[in-house]
Amino acid sequence: MLSRRNMLLAGAALTARPVPGHAAAAPARVRKLRIGYLLPIESQLGAGATAMAKEVVRRTGGRIQIEQFPDSALGGEVEMLNGVQLGSIDLAFITGAPLPNVLPAAGIFNIPFLFSGLPHAHAVLDGPIGDAYLRLLSEKDMVALAWGENGMRHITNSKRPVTSPDDLKGLKLRVPESPVMLLGFRALGVDTSSLPFPQLYAALQAGMFDGQENPIATILAAKFAQVQRFLTLSGHIYDPAVIVMSSDAHDDLSADDRVAIVEAAKAGASASRAFAAAAEGTGVASLQGAGMEVLTSIDRARFAAAMAPATPAFEKMFGRQQIEQIRRAA
Repeated sequence: MLSRRNMLLAGAALTARPVPGHAAAAPARVRKLRIGYLLPIESQLGAGATAMAKEVVRRTGGRIQIEQFPDSALGGEVEMLNGVQLGSIDLAFITGAPLPNVLPAAGIFNIPFLFSGLPHAHAVLDGPIGDAYLRLLSEKDMVALAWGENGMRHITNSKRPVTSPDDLKGLKLRVPESPVMLLGFRALGVDTSSLPFPQLYAALQAGMFDGQENPIATILAAKFAQVQRFLTLSGHIYDPAVIVMSSDAHDDLSADDRVAIVEAAKAGASASRAFAAAAEGTGVASLQGAGMEVLTSIDRARFAAAMAPATPAFEKMFGRQQIEQIRRAA
């Protein structure tokens, strides 16, 4: 009997094409898996997918190969998550913002200023708390393989320098489709709304939004310097990313190949973190060279205090104890 995944694939008219040159010539009886992600291949997500693909080939002797579909070729992140759940997409590398669509509890990672910085975030995700959320995701008709990284999110806009919460008032800011992020920024009095990422560049160019917020690697990959003048290194949210796999595709593998997939995903997750870190280190200078004015110092405590009106809503959504557990983890 055909699996749910194979029946869906047999009936689907697939128009997306993989990245040329990223799938080796197939040996006999090769198993090909498709991975989709939001950003270009030259991005933190692309770096992770590429590393995972290479490691899968190495660990399986080429019996399993991964074809990459960057730039939302398989749909937006919500669509990709749904595709993984249905079995029509084998793998996806998904950023943190859309995860509450399948696991509302994962929205806790979208709380502004939850993490003090990268070491704190990595300690949480690489420890028991991160493992627990991977297990919860794996109960949602998918297999969560590893936590990777989108990066620390920073604010850009086309109107004025932003160094304090007051500077944000009156700006129209796009945020991802995340109720938690919307709550946080609206607590600052910001005119904010959501828009799918693939539409964002055109919306900024047309003046539908004054600004947006994303990691440095994403700002570079999306060429936002062409439509944004000011960059504030706010680091207000740490945005993880997770590699998820269709349960059908996972169940079709042997026990040894499942281990290979998990280890390859861990290699991809690590590569995404390395790429994001490198972008934080050198990307700011690149954005300055492209004409952006960079504000390097903000009063994080003042921003966090200004978002305090949203705290009761966050505690109602996720529980005060769970939020404090993450804040105290090291």
